Amino acid sequence: MQQTRRHFLKTTAATTASFAAAPYLLRGAEPGKKYRTALIGSGWWGKNILKEAMKNGRVKVVALCDVDERAREVAAEQVTDLSGDQPKTYKDYREMLEAVKPEIVIIASPDHWHALQSIAAVQAGAHVFVEKPTGHTVNESRAMFHAARDSGRVAQVGLHRRIGPHHVSGMKFLKSGAVGDVGMVRLFAHYGGGKEVPKQNSPAPDGMDWNMWCGPAPLRPFNSNIHPGGWRQYLDYGNGQLGDWGVHWLDQVLWWSEEKYPKRVYSTGGRPVRGPAVLNDQAQTSDAPDHQVAVYEFEKFTCVWEHRRFADNHAEKHNVGSYYYGTKGTLHIGWQDGWTFYPANKKDKIIHEDSQLQQPDGHNLALLWADFIDSIEKKSKGVANIEIAHRSSVLPLLGMISWRVGRSLNWDGAKEQIIGDPEASKLLSRPYRAPWVYPAA
Repeated sequence: MQQTRRHFLKTTAATTASFAAAPYLLRGAEPGKKYRTALIGSGWWGKNILKEAMKNGRVKVVALCDVDERAREVAAEQVTDLSGDQPKTYKDYREMLEAVKPEIVIIASPDHWHALQSIAAVQAGAHVFVEKPTGHTVNESRAMFHAARDSGRVAQVGLHRRIGPHHVSGMKFLKSGAVGDVGMVRLFAHYGGGKEVPKQNSPAPDGMDWNMWCGPAPLRPFNSNIHPGGWRQYLDYGNGQLGDWGVHWLDQVLWWSEEKYPKRVYSTGGRPVRGPAVLNDQAQTSDAPDHQVAVYEFEKFTCVWEHRRFADNHAEKHNVGSYYYGTKGTLHIGWQDGWTFYPANKKDKIIHEDSQLQQPDGHNLALLWADFIDSIEKKSKGVANIEIAHRSSVLPLLGMISWRVGRSLNWDGAKEQIIGDPEASKLLSRPYRAPWVYPAA
């Protein structure tokens, strides 16, 4: 979504005011070195991250990169208005890395670009803050992890629920044993919707390089339902709700359980409400499933993901989050609604903690960015470092492979291989469109 200069400044001022009332959020804002910082992907979410970086007080914005000329120019004006910095603008991230040599690179491009851009950035000597999930395919994510590890650079991933106050306290409550022995976890994100009508294709906006936007992924006709913002439901560029929402909640499961990977994954779903996917020269629809269930078998428990893009979830108390089912009760850890423990003994009191989120977007980027700066300066791993995020990102990607092939996957997590299924194993990677080359994992 395009964001006006006035809107950006207004929301930044409002967020800054809210932080003034909660100064503990800015623990990384002490005086110190300012890191020369560049942003790749200058749209709405990229600028959200950049706002937190600027408010933290530890960056000098030196470059902005986007394939859309207007997005670059608007973002540059906004940065100058807020900070006085005068960033250079680039269409090609490779040219930017070579010319500017930033110390930090924020990557907020679509998922299909994360691997190539992250790898190029760490190999150029920059620390990286990249949005989740790590890659579009499992072996992209693996290559990102290896490149960051080998470079010695800090790579933090946008799993901000790792550091959000109510998620931290909810995990502490869960790990304390207050829920009892947990045998099943249920994760979900349910929203309304209905049948999808094909949207007419159109020429790309003036000043936008659509070929470069598609990059290593297939070159579809331009469609305003894809860009800006809708690409997550187009499987050439994202991995649907499981890849977008699921990675956050599956990451919470790994955080709680300390198991590194499941032994078996199965997923099913479809588009009975949205309708068959359409892609032709005249029009197209999304092609991600409008509902999906994915089952992850771990050593000590079973985890189920489910989503709907129809019917909402008014029959239950919550539409987004996770349920941990234990012998002493059920714990819901949610998003805007905080966490709540429902004891098995009805005589015991329900326990609840409200969320503490930055509004209007409902995230905890300020804390995650402060942790990122701390990690750079202490030469330590961030709370959402690339190794942790790689393991978490693999889970929705495996779910999507299972959905595509229509059967269970036996997963050797130590070797990161699918056992005994050559067809599914091929989907751990995917062909790149020339001249782009798939990264070596």
